[in-house]
Amino acid sequence: MSTMALRNTATLAWRTLVQIKHNPFELFDFSVQPIMFLLLFTYVFGGAIADSPGQYLTYALPGIIVQNMLFATLNTGVGLNTDISKGVFDRLRSLPIARFSPLAGRIVADVIKQAWAIALLLVIGMILGFRIGTGPVEVLVTFVLLLGFAFAVSWMSVLVAMLVSEPEKVQIFGFVLLFPITFASGAFVPVDTMPGWLQAFAKVNPTSIVADAVRGLLTGGPLAGPLTQSLIWAAGFLIVFGPLSVWAFRRRV
Repeated sequence: MSTMALRNTATLAWRTLVQIKHNPFELFDFSVQPIMFLLLFTYVFGGAIADSPGQYLTYALPGIIVQNMLFATLNTGVGLNTDISKGVFDRLRSLPIARFSPLAGRIVADVIKQAWAIALLLVIGMILGFRIGTGPVEVLVTFVLLLGFAFAVSWMSVLVAMLVSEPEKVQIFGFVLLFPITFASGAFVPVDTMPGWLQAFAKVNPTSIVADAVRGLLTGGPLAGPLTQSLIWAAGFLIVFGPLSVWAFRRRV
């Protein structure tokens, strides 16, 4: 990517972030909603699933972070589809900027928002009683893993945004796909408590795998297997949906 394209991408990413100042509700999916999920899961289900809400928090917080990360990738697709539908991309194409900078700028901005959401959930979780059992290097790797995985999965959202006509359809598709993936997993409950047929799916579910990797990084549990599998899943999403998204983008814009 040329220096000009990098500057264009940074400028458009900043444009997306600055919009939050004029429309604070854009941060709802990255701030209020994650905290709401964290509180509800900890204090409504914690006592029933574990011996206490605090004990459940240790298990569930990594899963909640992964769930929120996956759902937040929908914002990339919704934002892109909205910009295209409202003619923003048509106006940007009339400017002397790199063709792919609007797409790259949106993705970069949403990755920054993801970092904010991860940090917020960790801070609130620690206030509620979650304790990190590892060190700063593992915490840094956690951020890199989650942001890298979010970047890879966001290309699936981009592809859907390029194929459908309205932002609402991106959300519908995302919820239909993401709800079973996130809840039929080991994000919120141990996989071995599920029926046998569901365990087979949950064990290979990327949500379970990434949640286990985050647990290993933050609390010192098993790490090598889940981390390796998480990287394989991320590479798979990127290899499959990246080229398809670029192809669809070229046809749409």
